[in-house]
Amino acid sequence: MTNLQIQLSWDDPATGERREPKLSVPIAFGREFARLPAEYGGQRVSRILLNSNEVSRYHALINLEQNQLLVIDQGSVNGLSVNGQRQTRSVLANGDTLQIGPYMITVTFGVSATTQITSPPSMIRFNPNTDIPDPNIPPAPPVAPVTSNFPPPAFQAEKVDVQALHATGLSVDESDYLAVGAGLGSFVWVDLLRLSGVRADKIVALGLEAEPYARYRRLCQNSQIPLHERLRSNSDSCPDNIWGWPSYALREAWRDFTKGQIKSAAKYLWQVFAEPTFAETYTPRSGNVFDSIDREVKRIGWNQIYRYGRVRAIRKTDDGRYCVAYSRGPGNHAFLVSRYLHLATGYPAIQFLPDLQAYREKYQDFKSVVNAYENHDHVYQQLERQGGTVLIRGRGIVASRIIQRIYEARKQNRNITVLHLMRSPKPQGNKFQYATRLVKNHYEFQPFNWPKACWGGELREMLEKASPDERKRLLTDWGGTTTADRRDWQRITEQGLREGWYQITFGQVVSVERDAQNRTITHIQEKGFGEMNLAADFIIDATGLDAKVEASPLLNDLVKHYNLPLNGLGRLVVANNFELVEMRTTRGQMYAAGATTLGGPHAAVDSFLGLQYSALVAVDGLAAAHAPGVHRLNAVSSFGQWLKWVFNQSP
Repeated sequence: MTNLQIQLSWDDPATGERREPKLSVPIAFGREFARLPAEYGGQRVSRILLNSNEVSRYHALINLEQNQLLVIDQGSVNGLSVNGQRQTRSVLANGDTLQIGPYMITVTFGVSATTQITSPPSMIRFNPNTDIPDPNIPPAPPVAPVTSNFPPPAFQAEKVDVQALHATGLSVDESDYLAVGAGLGSFVWVDLLRLSGVRADKIVALGLEAEPYARYRRLCQNSQIPLHERLRSNSDSCPDNIWGWPSYALREAWRDFTKGQIKSAAKYLWQVFAEPTFAETYTPRSGNVFDSIDREVKRIGWNQIYRYGRVRAIRKTDDGRYCVAYSRGPGNHAFLVSRYLHLATGYPAIQFLPDLQAYREKYQDFKSVVNAYENHDHVYQQLERQGGTVLIRGRGIVASRIIQRIYEARKQNRNITVLHLMRSPKPQGNKFQYATRLVKNHYEFQPFNWPKACWGGELREMLEKASPDERKRLLTDWGGTTTADRRDWQRITEQGLREGWYQITFGQVVSVERDAQNRTITHIQEKGFGEMNLAADFIIDATGLDAKVEASPLLNDLVKHYNLPLNGLGRLVVANNFELVEMRTTRGQMYAAGATTLGGPHAAVDSFLGLQYSALVAVDGLAAAHAPGVHRLNAVSSFGQWLKWVFNQSP
C-alpha cells in the first residue's frame, strides 16, 4: 500500500479544461510550490499547484495512514470540504469530492482509475476549407503548415525576402492593415479602424466566410440557440455600435412599442433598469444581433474589405512588415504583405471527451454520440417521433440550453428522459473576497461568462496591473463553469427533477460501449454504488470549446517559428494593448484578440464587449505609433461617427 497511486480529476476553473493526473501519495496542495514539502515521512511528495487566492500557500495533504487514505488541512485560511462538508481531517473513499478554493477535485483509486488517463487528448477541429466542425480531421495538428509545395521554402526563414515572394510567380498584394480570421474579432477591429479614419481600400480581412458572425451563428444554432432565442450577452455590448447606445434592450423595446406591444417593451426597459437585483438580466436575441451586424457590414464597406482565403502561415519580412501565405482554393495560392496585422482566429477546436471519441472511433457511430457544437438536429427529430433517453455531459450554459430544447421536444412526445451525468457534486459556488456565486441543483449561476466588473471596472484594472502568476490566480477565482441565471430553464430543471424525467447522476466514466440494441452504455464509477451502467439512445457532449494555441496549426506554427512565449493558460502573451510585442518589426506591429489571449490583461476576451475593448486599446496603440490614416477618437469625432451610425452613413 506504500506505493498507492490515485487519480485526481478536476476542471480548471479559468479555462474549463480537464486535468486528470495520476499521482503517488503523499500529495500536497498549495498556491506556492516552494512552500510545499518535498518529502513527508521519508517519502517523496507529489506537489500540486492550485492557482487561486482562495488556496493557501500550503493548503492540504493527502497521505496514507494505517491503510486509510486521509486528507489533512494544513491550517489553511479557507479550509477544505469533502463531499460538501467542512473538514480538517477526513478519510477519503473512492469517488469522494475534495473542494480546495474553487477547485472541485474528485479522488479515484482502484483499477478503473487508469482508464481515462490512458485516453488521448480529444477535440473536434474546424474543417480548414469549410469552417464547419469536422470529426474526421485528426486531433493532433501539425507543428508547422509549411510544406514542400506551399508555402514555399522561403517561409522557413525568420524574415522572408519580399523579392523572393515575387520570384515565385504567385500573386503578391499589399495593404496597410490586415485582419486574419475575418470573424467577429476581425470585424470589430476593422469597424474601429474605419471609424478612426482608415479607408476601406487600405484594409484586408482574410477568412473563410464573408459574414463575420458565420461561425458564431453556426455554433449558436448547433447548440440550440436559434435566431429567436437569447444569447449570453450583456445589454450594452454592441459589436456594431461604438457607443453601445441605443443598446439592444432599447432597440428591442422600441421595436415592440411600434408594434403596439407595450407590455413587452416596458419589460425590457425594466430589466435593464432593475437588473440583476430586482429583475432577470437582459440579454439580446441572436437574430437581432446578427441583423445589426449586417447593417454595419454594409455601412463600413466590409464586402470590399473581406477576401476569401485560408491562411497557411505568417512571417516577418526583410523590410519590416508581415507576409501572410494563403490559399484561395485548391492549387490557387497567394501572398499578402502588410504593415499592421491583427490576429482573431477564434476557437481553433471543440473539446470532445476522450471516452466519447474512443466510442466513435470504435463503432464509427456519429449519430448516437454527438457534440453540442456539431449539427445534431437529428437527435431532437427522433426524440419527437419515437421518444428516448438522452445522456448529457457538462453543466454550463450549453448544457442548460440543451435541456431547454429537450423540454420543448417533450411537448411533442412525453416519453423522453434526460440523464445528466456530472463528475462531482457542486455544493457551493466560487468565492472572491466577500462574494460567493449562487448554486442550485449543482449548477453555478452567473449572468455572463465573467463577473460584470471584469469588462471595465476595478477587476479589469486589477488584472492589468497583476503579474502573470497573479493573473492566473485571479482568473481562477473569477472563472468556473457557470450558466445564466435564467428563471425559465431553472423552472424546467426543477420540474424535471420533481416529475422524474430529468435525473442527475455523479460519477467517473470508465468507458462507453454499445449494446445489442445499438444503445449507448456508459460505465461509471459512482460513489457508494461501485460501477453502474447508464443506458441512453443519445449522448450529447456539452463540455465546451478549446482555445489552446497548440490546437491551431496557424498559431502553433507562428509560436514555434518565432519562439513566442505562452502565458500560464497556454495562450498568446499580449501587452495591455493586446500587442504581440515579440512580433514587432521596424515598420509594423501585430495585435491579437479573442479566446487565444485569455490569461492576459482582460478576462472576458471572447465576449462582444471584450472584443470591442481589445480593439479600442489596439487602435489606440496604432494611433500612438502614427499608423497611416489612424486618428485617435475624441469626444467630438466619436460623436460625429455615432451620428453617422444613426443615419446609416459611411464612416
